[in-house]
Amino acid sequence: MTDVTSTVTSTHIQLAARPSGWPTHEDFRTTTVSYGPLEPGQVRVSNLYVSVDPYMRGRMNDVRSYTAPYAVGATITGGAVGRVTASTDDSVPVGSVVSHQHGWSDIVQADASTFTVVPELDGAPLSLYLGILGMTGLTGYVGLTAIAGLTPGDTVFISGAAGAVGTAAGQIARLLGAGRVIGSAGSPEKVRLLTEKYGFDAALDYKDAPVRDQLGALVPEGVDVYFDNVGGDHLEAALDVMNDGGRLALCGAISGYNDKGRTPGPDNLANIIVRGLTLTGFTLGGHLHLGAEFAERMTTWFAAGEIAYDETVVDGIENTVDAFLGMMRGANTGKMVVRIAPERR
Repeated sequence: MTDVTSTVTSTHIQLAARPSGWPTHEDFRTTTVSYGPLEPGQVRVSNLYVSVDPYMRGRMNDVRSYTAPYAVGATITGGAVGRVTASTDDSVPVGSVVSHQHGWSDIVQADASTFTVVPELDGAPLSLYLGILGMTGLTGYVGLTAIAGLTPGDTVFISGAAGAVGTAAGQIARLLGAGRVIGSAGSPEKVRLLTEKYGFDAALDYKDAPVRDQLGALVPEGVDVYFDNVGGDHLEAALDVMNDGGRLALCGAISGYNDKGRTPGPDNLANIIVRGLTLTGFTLGGHLHLGAEFAERMTTWFAAGEIAYDETVVDGIENTVDAFLGMMRGANTGKMVVRIAPERR
């Protein structure tokens, strides 16, 4: 369809209520949105994939954060990749593939400036722009370079290592010259995946025994860089084994996202003082200028066959909430995405 005067209806997933504790289906609603003819400077996109990510849980709360919370009754925004079906802007032509942040819908229509044209991938799914080649991979890169200042030979520990950001961070650390890379995951299968596919030197199953009891045996040399996706017991365990001058890049704290009360803090915070540690929390908003540098390096690594990836794909816009809830409980290996429509080239 290329008729800019046509109208279309789209399925959107919206926030119906602010979750208390773990989100449920009742916290979301499915609705239909109608789009009229395109205005000058607009494009219409049929989404191929939409992303579900841990940070979305935080935006469902009405609290101060690095970005505004989702409004009740509004569509859940976030990463998506689609194909342009109608356009009134020559810079975003019909047929081009675009990435955007309009989120959970099957069709979106908006100003062309809110879409980024991306090249079609040779032999790889376009969903990778939501994962290792997109913001997920950039998050790992920023955390290790700009935040933690990884240097060759560093021992790196990554929590939530079998997730989207974790698998990216582990591989990037290795490619940047880390001496050893250790990860945590939540099943024996994921632990094997980390060491056999993703190049981690060692990994632990945090469900086997307390992380604090397991980590020390894996890193007798201590840890120089900790990339934290989990918080809680993982952060506490990392503080036990950090070397003097260690750097901790705090990316996420998924262990506490659904807690209703206050989560107790680590009991070993004094290690920050006596070991001269640096703990830095970060989000991507202040580091997007590194996108071009990341894209150049990641494209080179990917083309050379040095990057592995896994995706957990759920089909159908109607199953987006199921995908999100599953991701929050660790049902994914690698990036969790929702496939809205098949790729046709």
